[in-house]
Amino acid sequence: MRPALKETNFQLPGQINLYRGKVRDVYEFDKKLIMIASDRISAFDVVLPEPIPYKGQILNQIAAEYLDATKHIVPNWLEETPDPNVSIGKKCDPFQVEMVIRGYLAGHAWREYRDGKRSICGVPMPEGLKENDKLPGPILTPTTKAHEGHDEDISRDEILKQGLVGEADYINLEKYTKALFQFGTEIAAKRDLILVDTKYEFGIFEGEIYLIDEVHTPDSSRFFYAEGYQERQDKGEKQKQLSKEFVRQWLIENGFQGLEGQQVPEMTEEVVNSISNRYVELYENVTGNKFKAPSNENILERIETNIKKVLLP
Repeated sequence: MRPALKETNFQLPGQINLYRGKVRDVYEFDKKLIMIASDRISAFDVVLPEPIPYKGQILNQIAAEYLDATKHIVPNWLEETPDPNVSIGKKCDPFQVEMVIRGYLAGHAWREYRDGKRSICGVPMPEGLKENDKLPGPILTPTTKAHEGHDEDISRDEILKQGLVGEADYINLEKYTKALFQFGTEIAAKRDLILVDTKYEFGIFEGEIYLIDEVHTPDSSRFFYAEGYQERQDKGEKQKQLSKEFVRQWLIENGFQGLEGQQVPEMTEEVVNSISNRYVELYENVTGNKFKAPSNENILERIETNIKKVLLP
C-alpha cells in the first residue's frame, strides 16, 4: 500500500488553534495560517473512510502554481510552500460565500437542470440544453460556505439581502471571479483542456481582498479533455473528465449520494490506487509537469521538520 497522510496533530511553536476541515488541517497563528493538505477525500460533503495517496501533495502543488500565476489578477494569501503538502500564508477573514463559476452545464448544475430547474442561483437557464453543453456565457452560481454539512446555492440578491457580503465587496468578488476563470480557461486551452467550472474563495486581510484556499485543483474544478469534446457531445457520450467527478460517479453507481441512511461502499486497495492514479494523471495534464512521488519516508516527520525550519529558522 502506498503511504498516505490521513491527519496531523502537531503542537507547533506559536500555534493558537487547530481546525480540521474536510481535507485540510489548518494551524492558526497570530497573523498566519499553516495549511496541511492531507490525503483525505470528500464527496457529497462526506469525508470518505480511506485516504488517497499523493492527493494532498497534488492539490497543494497545483494550488501553489496557480496562486503564483494569478497574483497579477488579485493578491492571494500564500507566502511559501516549505513541503509538498504544506502552504503557509496570511490569516484572512473569509467571506461566508464561495464564488462558483460555470462555463458548461455539468455536475450539480446539470443535476438541478435535469430535475426541472430553469433558474440556478437566480440565473435563468435556457431550454433544450444537454449534460455538458457549453453555456451561452459563464454564469456565477455562489454557495454558502458551510462549516459542516452541505453548502447551499444562493443568489446574488440573497447574499446582499442577508448581508453575507457588502455590495462593494461583492462587485469586486464577481470581477475577480470572472477574470480568474478567463485566465484559467486560457491556460487550460493551451494544455488541450476545457475548464468546465470551478470555485474561488476570498477573504479580507488588513482591509484588502485576497484570494484564499486552493485554485484550479481537481477538488475545486472540473476539466474536460478538449480533443473529441464536440464529437462526444454530438453522439451523446460521456465526456472524458479530469476532476473529482469520477469519484462521485463511482459512489452514485454504488448507491451513495451522502443521503441519510446510505453507506459508503467499500474502498478496496484497488479502488484507492485507481483514484490515486487519476489524481496523478490530472496533475500532469493540468500543470504540464511530470509528477514526482515522494520517497517512502515518514510523512508526518518530514512535514513537521519542514514546518519547523520556517517557524524556527
